[in-house]
Amino acid sequence: MNYILYDGASREDLLPFTYTRPVADIRIGVLSMKEKWEQFLGFTTTYLTEEYLEIKYPVVEFEENVYINASVLPSHKLVVIIQSLSENQGVLYNGEVIAFFAKKNQESVDFETYDLIDFSEEVLKLEKLTDIFSMNHKAIELDFNLLTKNRESEPISSTNNIIGKENVFLEKGVVMEFVTINASEGPVYIGKDTLLMEGSLIRGPFSLGANSVLKMGAKIYGGTTIGPNCTVGGEVKNVVFFGNSNKGHDGYLGNSVVGEWCNFGADTNCSNMKNNHNDIKLWNYSKNRFVPSGFRFCGLFLGDYSKLGINSMLNTGTVIGVSVNSFGAKFPKKFIPSFSWAGEDNIVEYTFDKAIDAAKKMSGLKNKEFIEKDALILRHVFELSKRFR
Repeated sequence: MNYILYDGASREDLLPFTYTRPVADIRIGVLSMKEKWEQFLGFTTTYLTEEYLEIKYPVVEFEENVYINASVLPSHKLVVIIQSLSENQGVLYNGEVIAFFAKKNQESVDFETYDLIDFSEEVLKLEKLTDIFSMNHKAIELDFNLLTKNRESEPISSTNNIIGKENVFLEKGVVMEFVTINASEGPVYIGKDTLLMEGSLIRGPFSLGANSVLKMGAKIYGGTTIGPNCTVGGEVKNVVFFGNSNKGHDGYLGNSVVGEWCNFGADTNCSNMKNNHNDIKLWNYSKNRFVPSGFRFCGLFLGDYSKLGINSMLNTGTVIGVSVNSFGAKFPKKFIPSFSWAGEDNIVEYTFDKAIDAAKKMSGLKNKEFIEKDALILRHVFELSKRFR
């Protein structure tokens, strides 16, 4: 069977991250949504997303296909039902179709004519920005169990101080000496070829992606995911880094989500709680205004290719778009549109050619090639986001 992950209704509420990727490429837990589904299904999957993203994330259709809402995290029981779907069948969860069978040349999909199987067990579903960090504790645990089942961890050096060793798993190539890990409240997964410098302090649940680095004395609290090819230091609590980003210096970051190709200047700090302990409001792209998040702890949402200058101070619930350069001694605005050059007193448009030049250099620093497809996607995002600038 051919499986296709489609963006679904929550795509716009997951901006700015879905400006540059399908919902299926969002990372939560150890794995991206696509990687989770492929682990469960035993098949590769493709994407059904916005047309401008298809140059990098193409859809592949067979004669018979099963479409799955990419915002839904898989579970064993849900996957069994999805794998059994046949013509004119779908899966219904809380009144919404989350998976359905369709043929390649099928002119339309009318769910009124479908046999819809009601799935009543709870599933995790990404519907808004805060879901990415708030569900991350559970997502790490689920992925840890999936990835480590019937496997043995690489040996852990005796110089390390480990609590709950049975909940710690190291892949090959990990370099880790004089590190303290407390996995009594959640598992700790350390990916391939990572470096955990001496003095790092970690509480689970935690995931460190392949080829990433924890700097000396890093303090990492539970519910944190650091994706592949990142460098992270300072104090971090309940944060998801998608990958290829740097927060290499001291400074606090909590209850936040960081896209790819981002950089934090030294001593950047982000507030994640208001002094009056009230609900924190977040910018919502679809509503074009700030809306209550439902959280008293909520920090930063930083889109791909965005940079923060040294000594940056960020307010609770700050949403920064794609390719933003923010700097200055004052708090920036709580919403900075994509392709903005945000100084102390004003925000001007970040010239597209200069933004692309910076993106290419950031890719080079990570020994990655910046491809033309990425430039075409960013050009589209530049035009899409003009209405907010």
